[in-house]
Amino acid sequence: MRIERDIIQTLKIWKNAPDRKPVLLKGARQTGKTWVMETFGKECFEYCAKFDFDRQPELKSVFQASKNPDRIIKELTLYCQVPILPGKTLIIFDEIQECEEALNSLKYFYEDAPEYHVVAAGSLLGVAVKRRNMAVPVGKVRILKLYPITFKEFLRASDAATYNYVNALQEIQRLPEIILNKLRTEYRRYQVSGGMPEAVVALLGDKGLGAVEATLQDILDLYELDFAKYAEARDIPRIHAIWHSLPAQLSKENRKFIYKVVKAGARSKDYEDALMWLEDAGMIYRVYNVNKPGIPLSAYQETDAFKVYACDCGLLRRLAHLPATVVTDPIANYTEFKGAMAENVVLQSLIPLTDDQLPFYWTSGATAEVEFVMQYGTAVVPIEVKAENNISGNSLSEYNKKYHPKYRVRFSMLNLQFNDGLLSCPSPLAGWLDVLLRLVG
Repeated sequence: MRIERDIIQTLKIWKNAPDRKPVLLKGARQTGKTWVMETFGKECFEYCAKFDFDRQPELKSVFQASKNPDRIIKELTLYCQVPILPGKTLIIFDEIQECEEALNSLKYFYEDAPEYHVVAAGSLLGVAVKRRNMAVPVGKVRILKLYPITFKEFLRASDAATYNYVNALQEIQRLPEIILNKLRTEYRRYQVSGGMPEAVVALLGDKGLGAVEATLQDILDLYELDFAKYAEARDIPRIHAIWHSLPAQLSKENRKFIYKVVKAGARSKDYEDALMWLEDAGMIYRVYNVNKPGIPLSAYQETDAFKVYACDCGLLRRLAHLPATVVTDPIANYTEFKGAMAENVVLQSLIPLTDDQLPFYWTSGATAEVEFVMQYGTAVVPIEVKAENNISGNSLSEYNKKYHPKYRVRFSMLNLQFNDGLLSCPSPLAGWLDVLLRLVG
């Protein structure tokens, strides 16, 4: 089955932009970058010319011989079966990390041949650029980030009627119970598969949980191979240790990243490069603590206090060996990790709304913690996340007494309502938070 990806609409707008730059598509492995480029080419152009620098290493000589786009195009026509015509052909450079000269050529396509539509992507592009000290033509390309399939995209494929109902909301009001129950069901199913396209297709295509689990395990195994292939030898065991410590890190009541959970006696200076490798690979998100929710939030960031989340809740679940049947059972008791899963899924929904700007979190000594704080225009919005219907706790109230925010948000499995500045929102609607905040004014 086909899952509609929102980034296709972004690319359609890019296609007709007068100041168009070549696109560099980034994202974690297995998020569907090649599929997105090929689908966009087939739907929006007469021709699609794809060049894969991993499968066709001989292509490198084309870019090593010249920086002139016209000459490059003439030579590339020898390697494809379709004409390369301005405005009619989408040029795809896949696995571009294998050819630094091709990466640099994007600058010259922008400056000297803007009439061509060029999109490029690569596996572990951020890692490769750093490791090989490659130059990215900053300012000459448009960098787009492809995330795992979001719950919004998942819901559109799994239950179009419920998606359309939510997408048409014009005011903050309680959802009909039938809609809320459908959202809860699909949200729990989403936590089983996560957002990796192959796993989502296995679930929604009714291939069975065995196929979902096998797909997720294959991706985890591929990531393990990436450690060995793309990381420095001294960092491989550290990257492995951090990655496998995520379930234990997030199962703590205080989810702040603790190095000794990775390994007894571990020090930050020994593991910083490994953390950055996982970030560059798009496999983890680091959410930093702020000591004060001021604008800009980054000015109040505490660099030595952070939480680490997985890029995808399905991979996190599989990494933790958490059975799918536990996740789909609303009364299952897996305490702290249930809260961690709830936070991870909400985070996955929020990041695409903030143009890849990660939220922060706020603590007040050992007495209060608000899971996320994010900028919304000139306001800072505190966001509390509850796994189910239990909304006890005083952290959000303490934050409110101290800072008096215009809005505050609580995600749980309770119904939608807005009262006295508090937006109580079903967690499945996290991907619509920007819309809901506009509705409350």
